[in-house]
Amino acid sequence: MCGIVGIVGRKPVAPLMVDALKRLEYRGYDSAGVATIEPDGAFARRRAEGKLRNLDDKLQKSPLAGLIGIGHTRWATHGAPTESNAHPHATDKVAVVHNGIIENFRELKDELKAKGRVFASETDTEVVAHLVSQAIDEGATPEQAVAQSLKRLTGAFSLAFLFPGHPDLLIGARRGSPLAVGHGDGEMYLGSDAIALAPFTDKVTYLEEGDWVVIDRAGARIFDEHDMPVSRGMVISAASAFLVDRGNYRHFMAKEIHEQPEVMSRTLGQYLDFTTGRTALPAQLPFDWKTLDRISISACGTAYYAGLVAKYWFERLARISVDIDVASEFRYREAPLPQNGLAIFVSQSGETADTLASLRYCKAQGQAIAAVVNVTTSTIAREADVVLPTMAGPEIGVASTKAFTCQLSTLACLAVAAGRARGVLTDADEQALVSALAEIPRLAAQALRLEPQIERLAKTIAKARDVLYLGRGTSYPLALEGALKLKEISYIHAEGYAAGELKHGPIALIDETMPVVVIAPHDRVFDKTVSNMQEVAARGGRIILITDAAGAEAATVDAVETIVLPAMPATVTPMIYAIPVQLLAYHTAVIMGTDVDQPRNLAKSVTVE
Repeated sequence: MCGIVGIVGRKPVAPLMVDALKRLEYRGYDSAGVATIEPDGAFARRRAEGKLRNLDDKLQKSPLAGLIGIGHTRWATHGAPTESNAHPHATDKVAVVHNGIIENFRELKDELKAKGRVFASETDTEVVAHLVSQAIDEGATPEQAVAQSLKRLTGAFSLAFLFPGHPDLLIGARRGSPLAVGHGDGEMYLGSDAIALAPFTDKVTYLEEGDWVVIDRAGARIFDEHDMPVSRGMVISAASAFLVDRGNYRHFMAKEIHEQPEVMSRTLGQYLDFTTGRTALPAQLPFDWKTLDRISISACGTAYYAGLVAKYWFERLARISVDIDVASEFRYREAPLPQNGLAIFVSQSGETADTLASLRYCKAQGQAIAAVVNVTTSTIAREADVVLPTMAGPEIGVASTKAFTCQLSTLACLAVAAGRARGVLTDADEQALVSALAEIPRLAAQALRLEPQIERLAKTIAKARDVLYLGRGTSYPLALEGALKLKEISYIHAEGYAAGELKHGPIALIDETMPVVVIAPHDRVFDKTVSNMQEVAARGGRIILITDAAGAEAATVDAVETIVLPAMPATVTPMIYAIPVQLLAYHTAVIMGTDVDQPRNLAKSVTVE
C-alpha cells in the first residue's frame, strides 16, 4: 500500500528519494513527504498532499542538502490525507515513516500524553515517533529506543527511522509488512519494494518477519524479534528489469491489457510442455494429488474471482471438493480443515495482509500451502510450501488486468495437472486441454482487436448510473470481475450476478435505462442464460451480449450490442472473455475522465486489514 524509501548516500538524497517513490506510485497514495539530516545536523522535512509532483514542487522551491533521509507515500488509514498527517512524522529526537497499522496506538497515545508529550497529527504513526523519543529522553540510544519501542507495538507494519545528530544511521523494522535493504558502494538503502531500489542497486536483503536493521554507510546489522543478531541472505534482484513506462499507451492499464497475450504465453510456458501436450509443473509439490481430501482457496478482490473460476475447474476436471473464501472472512472464521488438505493462496503482490493471515492459519492447521503470486520474493511466497509464480511482470495500474489472467492461466494448468494425477483425465483429455490452453495467446490477441467496437460501446455505458453483469458457470466470476473493474476505475455503480439469480431480486432494478452486460459463450449453459436475457428484454433492459459466433446466431433476444469473440473450448473462456470486460471498464473510465491508473481511495497492495 504505502511506500517507504531510505538512503544513506554521498550526495543530496531528497531528489533520489522522490524518484524512488515515483516507482512505488502503483501502490496507491494520497500524500507524500521526505525528511533529511542537513549538513548542520538538524532535521529538515517537506510534505505535501496529493501526488508526488506537489512534493517535487516544494523541493524545487526549497531544496534539501542532506546526504541521509527517509521518504514516504501515504494511503490514509488514520486521519485525513492532509499535509499534517503526511509522513514523515517527527519530534526533536526522531523522524519516522510507516506502512501498516499500529493497532494499540490509542492506549499508547494516552500513556504518552500523560507524560506530557504533544501530538500534531491524527495518525497512529506519530505514536511511534513519540514512543522512541520518550525512550531516548530516558537515556536510551537510538538502537535501544527502537528495540524497546517495537516490543510495545501491536499490529502489522514496516518502519524506517532517522535521528538528528546521527548523519550515518537509519533503522528499519518489519512486522507483517515488507521491507528490503539495498547494498551499494559506500551507500545503503531501505525500501518497501525492490522496484524502488532498482536504480541504485540490485543487491537486496529482504528482512524476515520480526526483523529490524541498523544501517550505516558501511553496511547493515540485522536483528530478529528477540534482538539477537541474525544473518539474512543477499540476493540479486531482477527488479531493475521491471522498470517500465507506458510506452505508446495513454495509461499503464491500457498497456497491461495489451500485454496479456505475451504474459499469458510466458505463464503457460512455465506449466505446460507444449511439445508433449502434458502439464509440467516447475516445482516439486509437497502433497499428493491422489490423496487430497479438499482444496481451500483464499484471496481478496480480483484474485478471489480467479480462485472462484478455479473452483469450477478443480471440481470438474479433478473431481476434488473446493472451498473458497474471501481472505478477510476466512481468517476469522476458524474453519475446520481436513488433515489431508491443500490451501491455495492467490495474490498479485504476495503481501496482502488478510491473505497472509489466512495462510498462517492454514499452515498452523497442517495444510499444504501453495502460493499463486506475481512476486516470488514476497512474504506469501516465502512462507508457502510451494510457489506457483505468475509471469505477469510488474502491474502498475491499480486495477488488476494481466495479473488476473495470469492467475487464471496458472490455476487452469494446476487443475489439469490435478485431474491427470487423480486419474479423472485420460492422456487424450490432458493433451486436448493442453492444446486448448496453448491457443490462449492467439485468442487473446484476437479479442484485443475488438477494442474499437468496445470503445464506441463505452460511450453508452458512461451515461449510465448503474450497470448489471450476468454470467453462468465460469462466466459468473467474470461478471463479478467486470462489475468490479467498472466500479474501480469509472466510479459507476455496477453489480455482478449469477444469471440464474436474476429473478431472485436483481430483476427489480431493470428498466429501459439499465445496461445489462451478459457474458455468455456458447457452452452447455448458454440456453439457460438466454432465458435470463429474455427476462431482461421483457423489462426493457439494454442487453450487451459478449459471446461467440455460435452464440450470436443462437441468441433469440435482440441486444443493443453484441461483442463476438472467436470460438474456443470452454476451459479457456475465462482468460479470453476477461479482456472485453477489462476494455469496457477502461474506455468508460477514460470517457469519464477519471484517474485510470490510480483510482481514488484504492491501493495496489493492501497490507492492512
